[in-house]
Amino acid sequence: MHSRTPPLIGWRLLALLYDLLPALGLWFLVAALFTVVHGDAIRGGPWGWLELAALWLVTGLYASLSWRRGGQTLGMRPWRLHLVASDGHTPPRWSALWRRYAIGTLSLLAGGLGFWWAWIDRAGLTWHDRASGTHLQRRPKTT
Repeated sequence: MHSRTPPLIGWRLLALLYDLLPALGLWFLVAALFTVVHGDAIRGGPWGWLELAALWLVTGLYASLSWRRGGQTLGMRPWRLHLVASDGHTPPRWSALWRRYAIGTLSLLAGGLGFWWAWIDRAGLTWHDRASGTHLQRRPKTT
């Protein structure tokens, strides 16, 4: 299926943790916009759900644009992780990137079960790898 061994779960989780930093910046911007429009901090109700949806979408936009442009988010760069389509060479399609993001979200909401799945999967793939037809590669250091 792919020529390189998939990265260890630890590399994936480190990248995810590192990606929390730019995501927090985006979340602060979205929350500030909602506060300006609403006039107060939002606590539940329709505005709260709309804000939650906006936070999820802006994070997905960050991830999918990063994956599409260079195959990696900021958090994936230090550990040389690259996202590729199942053929191992072409950039994934937009629909695959959003499917990956959605299934990855569900995986995190399930306590990371979709990530831990990679330990028992024969090819070392996560739920979102399988569902999207994509996978991560850890590339060697370049000198």
